[in-house]
Amino acid sequence: MTTTDQPESPVGGPRGRLSRLRAYTLVFLHSAWSPTPLTFRRWALAGVVVNALIAVTGAAVRVTGSGLGCPTWPRCTPESFVPVPHDDHSPINMAIEFGNRLLTFLVLAVAVACVIAAMRLLPRRAALVRLAWIQPVGVAFQALWGGLVVRTMLNPVTVSVHFLVTIGMIAVAFALYARSGEGDAPPRRLVHRDIRTLGFVLVTAVAVLLVAGVVVTGTGPHSGDEAASRFDFDIETMARLHADTVWIVLGLTFALLFALHVTDSPGRARRGALILLGVELAQGVVGYVQYFLAVPAFLVGVHVLGATLVWIATLRVVFLMRSRGPAGATAPGPDRLDAVVV
Repeated sequence: MTTTDQPESPVGGPRGRLSRLRAYTLVFLHSAWSPTPLTFRRWALAGVVVNALIAVTGAAVRVTGSGLGCPTWPRCTPESFVPVPHDDHSPINMAIEFGNRLLTFLVLAVAVACVIAAMRLLPRRAALVRLAWIQPVGVAFQALWGGLVVRTMLNPVTVSVHFLVTIGMIAVAFALYARSGEGDAPPRRLVHRDIRTLGFVLVTAVAVLLVAGVVVTGTGPHSGDEAASRFDFDIETMARLHADTVWIVLGLTFALLFALHVTDSPGRARRGALILLGVELAQGVVGYVQYFLAVPAFLVGVHVLGATLVWIATLRVVFLMRSRGPAGATAPGPDRLDAVVV
């Protein structure tokens, strides 16, 4: 028998790939239905990833002018839920917008898996269940709000709220991820009280920076569609205010990093602050480059990715500056009087 006459290997070809896909699917489903602390933490991390991903793809929709690629909601066109030839919209724009809508179902699937895993995890932890339930509720709200964005023809207010709610969802998803890797003991500070306070101030400053960023975007050229309205602000003034806020955030981050290094702070908190500073500097470089290059579309997308990473890195630093004990811990630590609530 020649080589070409041999039967196809069961591990290769379409049947083999289908079998492997079925096996992986069953493993994923089992990890949600019968979770361990490790598999639950993986689902929580997946929640962070998919929420960050949809923030970036939403920016891709805007910078490619695909915001009204599907001109109706919940249908893509008045006649169909999926893209069909339409005189006023190119197939590429329709595909980009429809793809972003489809990604919502992935975010929802991960959110539901987190809820199931939190409900099935033994012993059940009420804090994880509460955080997990926020995610599918948030996805449902975002889906409805997305319909409002389309029906208002990409009004910059509705578009800005759409992005900021996603930022809030990332915060909830990250809180679930962080809490899944620790116990339920009362939170105990690992750094000086004033350093903790500085961390909270930094989170607030980054949140303000994100709001300033969406105002700049809502004033700038990438509206998502030629028919979309813009904020009636001077773009130069808004860009300068945004840049000023960036310098404030950088100053606070440097102060936090310095304070952590000159005190007896945990090494992981110092490393977290150093990573945050690095991400901020890279984001700053992207911001200035895109400004001097007249805001090219690709760099706008990169800038949104950077903003998302800055937000996640900021949240991470704050969580690294306190402890609730190892996973499974329920009793207060020895420094209970120093406990502060997160």
